[in-house]
Amino acid sequence: MNKVGGKIGIFLSIALLSACQSGQPSDSLSLTTQSSPSSVIVSVAKIIQTCWFKSHDPAFRAYKLANEVNSYAGRPRLLLVPKNNPGGLPELVVQAEKSGNSTNLQTYGPILSGSNGKRITDDIKRWSRGNSSCKAFG
Repeated sequence: MNKVGGKIGIFLSIALLSACQSGQPSDSLSLTTQSSPSSVIVSVAKIIQTCWFKSHDPAFRAYKLANEVNSYAGRPRLLLVPKNNPGGLPELVVQAEKSGNSTNLQTYGPILSGSNGKRITDDIKRWSRGNSSCKAFG
């Protein structure tokens, strides 16, 4: 094999290997729950503390959680912010707002377009529906 063909083969092998090891990005999440906005944010925040931070999950090592449960705007939220710049822009926002007899929960932020985006939205979706398991099954 010539040098160019060998380099292309190595490049393709590395690209395929990294594709197998990375997660998937996700769009923002929007769902409806019957819990009050504050209760759903408090519940999700407690599970995030357990599953992402107390477990020392490497995907969240660079972040810390900031809760804004007592919102005067009526939209309690939690923020995932850089650990080394907690006053900086959040990488993830999970926000709840009352709408009629239910609560709308939304997630958005740049972290969702990264390799853990799908996992994050799957976790938030599961936890906001009352399942406190750290791992998705099925």
